[in-house]
Amino acid sequence: MLLVIKMGGSILKEGASSDLVADLKKVVKEHKVVLVHGGGVEVTEIASKLGKEQKFIMSPDGFRSRYTDKETIDIYTMVMAGKLNKQIVLALQAQGINAVGLSGLDSAILKAERKTRLIVVDERGRKKVIDGGYTGKITQVNTELIHLLLEQNYLPIITPIALSQDYDPLNVDGDRTAAILAGALKADNLVLLTDVDGLILKGTCVSKIAASEAKDVLPSIGGGMSTKVHAGLEALNQGVKEVCITLGTAKQPITLALNHKVGTVITNE
Repeated sequence: MLLVIKMGGSILKEGASSDLVADLKKVVKEHKVVLVHGGGVEVTEIASKLGKEQKFIMSPDGFRSRYTDKETIDIYTMVMAGKLNKQIVLALQAQGINAVGLSGLDSAILKAERKTRLIVVDERGRKKVIDGGYTGKITQVNTELIHLLLEQNYLPIITPIALSQDYDPLNVDGDRTAAILAGALKADNLVLLTDVDGLILKGTCVSKIAASEAKDVLPSIGGGMSTKVHAGLEALNQGVKEVCITLGTAKQPITLALNHKVGTVITNE
């Protein structure tokens, strides 16, 4: 089975949890795995230390994101593709997992169209148009290098930075990156590891939900989870068999999610 797993930035803050790494070590013995990682919290912290305060914007759909200008994309690339990516590689290598750290720039794994303008909502709820900066929407995935690595039993760890048509790095959403990669690789399962138990509705974690129902509840869930559900639905639309959203800091988070013991499973059924 081929799995695409997304680790959130809050999990990385815990130092690549030993439980997660131990579980991943077991999972890679049975399955092919591609790992996508976040790390926005550390980007913000390091940018602040460098004197570059970060600006966050809100879309009309309620998605909060980092505004990425030229200076910010340089810092983002340095932290994400450099520091964090290699920290994860080291943590996995220490456990005997043959990991290879990559960004979407390498071998043009991720190509994206640069957003020329963004529609944002200000503090008063008014819409306005701003320059798109260095953010993008993924338009193409080069799976050749990933397949070569998987065939040789390597675990690719991918940073969500894409290559623009002008050969600039672009900030692309990590959850959407994982979903698009899962679809392009024809993965069996997309696992989104986060800092909550799963999709919470009316105070309770939903163990299983159909894609059609998930679409209906999107307006009633928070922005962070909404992004993950959107990504899950995108993966299912591209042929991924199921999506698991679960707490990444729990014991055996991947194994238990795949066995439907924890988290939320979204399917087309």
